[in-house]
Amino acid sequence: MSNAKSFKKRYSWITFISILGISMILGLLFTAQAPVSAAPDMEPYQQEGSYAGSESCADCHENLHQDWVTTRHAQAFSSPIFQRDWDELNLDQSCLECHTTGFDPLTGEYAEEGVTCESCHGPFQPGHPLTLMPLTPDAELCGACHKTTTDEWNASMHYEKGIQCQSCHNPHAQTPMADTITELCSNCHKERGDSFTHGTHANAGLECSNCHMYTSPRIEDPIEGIVPTGHIFTVGSEACIGCHQDNVHTRDEILQLSAEVSGQPEINNEDLQIQLHEQDTTISNLETTANVRLYTGLAQGAIIGLITGGAIAWVVSRRIEYVEVDIEDEVKESEEDE
Repeated sequence: MSNAKSFKKRYSWITFISILGISMILGLLFTAQAPVSAAPDMEPYQQEGSYAGSESCADCHENLHQDWVTTRHAQAFSSPIFQRDWDELNLDQSCLECHTTGFDPLTGEYAEEGVTCESCHGPFQPGHPLTLMPLTPDAELCGACHKTTTDEWNASMHYEKGIQCQSCHNPHAQTPMADTITELCSNCHKERGDSFTHGTHANAGLECSNCHMYTSPRIEDPIEGIVPTGHIFTVGSEACIGCHQDNVHTRDEILQLSAEVSGQPEINNEDLQIQLHEQDTTISNLETTANVRLYTGLAQGAIIGLITGGAIAWVVSRRIEYVEVDIEDEVKESEEDE
């Protein structure tokens, strides 16, 4: 009887634990799959959708479409430079991932040429605008195609401060978010911007980017469009040399000077020791001669001084005698008169 009660008790606990475990697993699954509401009274963003084309966006967003239609994004596929390079690469389909919209690597087909609205915002969502078409405006989105630029940005102070691409770039018009680069930089760097605008660089027509985003002039077209863009924002010697070539030694000049120095004949140390000894001997002889001349001059000066002093003393003494004789004569004459 006791065994039956014990079995029944164990069975109850096992059943309870099993039901609890299954409930927790189902709860986690439902939580992971439950959609998150993006805004009140709006349907959540759906990844699925079909591409409608940039012209359909222009029906409502005409101003943004006009800003975009003349940009490099819009001409990413039709650009003669891209067409030439793409042809040289034997029409490599991997290029279309960045130069078209909605490219499918499995079929090689794409929805539209160029980088259009749906390249960044995703395919058109049924029910838009009630259904959102959001995007995360950060460097991860831009870095999908602009890897070189975002790699540079990752090494910059802008990255450390959380300054994203759209803080400086208008994503639709692809223009700076200010009338000039200096004005754009001065939005954050006010003190440096004020001092720069009164400096010689600004008076010469330069802007912040001329030094802080300097890149060497390209002589040939870039390989597959990969070029440095200066998004590290540091000023190196190359920026100075780019303008001040006459005032700054370039690397070639330094190498040339080094070659000239290395081409000089070697000097024998023994010869140097002999020359040094000869110079020391000459210096000692000059010092001895100078001392002899000094003592000789002193002796000559003493002799001349004695002779001159004696002559003066003799003359003075003779003058005194004449005066005494005259006085005696006058005394005698006065006595005789009396």
